[in-house]
Amino acid sequence: MRYRDMAASLEYPIIVAPLSVEDGGGFSAVVPDLPGCMSDGDTPEQAVANVQDAIAAWIEAARDLGRPIPEPSRDLRLA
Repeated sequence: MRYRDMAASLEYPIIVAPLSVEDGGGFSAVVPDLPGCMSDGDTPEQAVANVQDAIAAWIEAARDLGRPIPEPSRDLRLA
C-alpha cells in the first residue's frame, strides 16, 4: 500500500459494531462512504485495522476501473 493510500484510508469515517454469535461474533467495521467496503475482527481495534486494508484495496480497485473515489465525509447521520 502506498503511503498516500494509507493516509487517505485514515480519513474515512468507520462504523464499528458488535456481531452476533450467529454471525461469528467479534466486530464489523463498515465504511459508509465506500459502498461495499467492510471488514471484521475479533476486537474493535482489529476490525478497524482490517478495514484500513479494505479501504486501500477499494481505492486501488476504483482507480484501476477509472471510477470516482468519494471524498471522506464528516457526517455519519443516516437519512
